[in-house]
Amino acid sequence: MTQYRSTGEPTWQKVIRLLRWDKPAGRLILMIPALWAVFLAAQGTPPLPLVGVIILGTLSTSAAGCVVNDLWDRDLDPQVDRTKSRPLASRALSLKIGMVILAIALGCAALLAFYLKPLSFALCVAAVPFIVFYPLAKRVFPVPQLALSLAWGFAVLISWTAVTGKIESATWLLWGATVAWTLGFDTGYALSDREDDLKVGINSSAIFFGKYTPEAIGIFYLITVGLLAYLGIKLALGSAFWFSLSLASVGWVWQYINLRKLHIASAMYGKVLGQNVWLGFILLAGMIVSYLV
Repeated sequence: MTQYRSTGEPTWQKVIRLLRWDKPAGRLILMIPALWAVFLAAQGTPPLPLVGVIILGTLSTSAAGCVVNDLWDRDLDPQVDRTKSRPLASRALSLKIGMVILAIALGCAALLAFYLKPLSFALCVAAVPFIVFYPLAKRVFPVPQLALSLAWGFAVLISWTAVTGKIESATWLLWGATVAWTLGFDTGYALSDREDDLKVGINSSAIFFGKYTPEAIGIFYLITVGLLAYLGIKLALGSAFWFSLSLASVGWVWQYINLRKLHIASAMYGKVLGQNVWLGFILLAGMIVSYLV
């Protein structure tokens, strides 16, 4: 019988940790491409209730994704330094509680989806297998970060169609930029777990690309910049967008350069996510201001 450990920590705090709400960077980084899409599709002025639904939807969806991940990995996580203290891995929360929280998170996401247009709702349903598949991907697929990136891409498709009711060529450009961006920052983030992943026997893009991982990250960021630039031209975005894209590009180049320096690269791994949150919001600000001035 599984023994669950009493740590003295209140249950609500364990639930917060299970949902990763104590680490907002991971929640915000899913919200960012969804907000890119809703503001670009609405040309800078989306209905405020829709923005609220998108924000709450990304929070509930990312919460569900975290619980799904921890349910699949509850026996793997104890073997990885970064994840061994997670509530399900450490047995601070039971499997039953994890399943109940997952049902609540998915239920909230489903209720919010009913507010959206029919195509957006259908895309929400289509995204579910990707959310469920990602934790399995690292067991069977050499670049599991691609599964996460495709899941992130649904944030663009759902949010854009929630405004327009259709997928346009510009939607695919933003989708492609989001997929490439996610591959970049999540490969960087995976570097921190590379040794543990090799020991446990699971896959990651940081293992797949090996010594060329910084170069792969740089290429993903370059694709992101190229697609965003093409999108900016296509939508005739103003100087504010180009300024924000220039700032983001400098940030990505700085990350790439530092990831190539072996003596400081390890200190960078845990910072990649937070830095990309800031870069993502800089881009969002540039997109919004482009339509307002």
